[in-house]
Amino acid sequence: MKLVSASASPFVRKVRVLLHETGQIDDVELVGVATSPLATAQDARDANPLGKIPALIREDGRSLFDSRVICRYLDARANGGLYPEDRLWDVLTLEAMADGIMDAAVLITYEGRLRAPERQDPAWLDAQWAKIVSALDVLEADWMTDLNGPRDMGHFALGCALGYLDFRHDARSWRTGHPALAEWFEKISACKSMQSTAPGD
Repeated sequence: MKLVSASASPFVRKVRVLLHETGQIDDVELVGVATSPLATAQDARDANPLGKIPALIREDGRSLFDSRVICRYLDARANGGLYPEDRLWDVLTLEAMADGIMDAAVLITYEGRLRAPERQDPAWLDAQWAKIVSALDVLEADWMTDLNGPRDMGHFALGCALGYLDFRHDARSWRTGHPALAEWFEKISACKSMQSTAPGD
């Protein structure tokens, strides 16, 4: 199998973490691409008509996308247990919240990188960051018991989301007002799968 990917993408990192956690890292070849919404790599478009990464090209040549679909497929393939049936809806909700944080954070990154400074909209950027803070507030208030329980794909997705905030938006200091979440992040960041997939340009 081949994973169309970019090392800086938090969505790609999610998949790579799962590959490590489920012992499948040697089963998937990473196909690195340089892509963006304004300059989509052909490999990304060939694997996903939307041009987004990651995309997983299976042995039969058919592709899977997006990251949540890929993670569910690979977990099922290895019987990895990262989507436990007795907590499935909470796991999926946590993963969706993590993905929402990533979505907003990536949009902030694109605004800064792809728009000329005079065309950037500070109000729009602040609105994206407000989504992130809203999610962090809920996680701090309502999810710490879940986060301190057995690890699942929701945990790893959130770890990748928070790692991306450090990587691209450290100046915004997401830890402020979220001490329990910050402490939890230090613990999950120590996992070998997280350390092996740390983001880079």
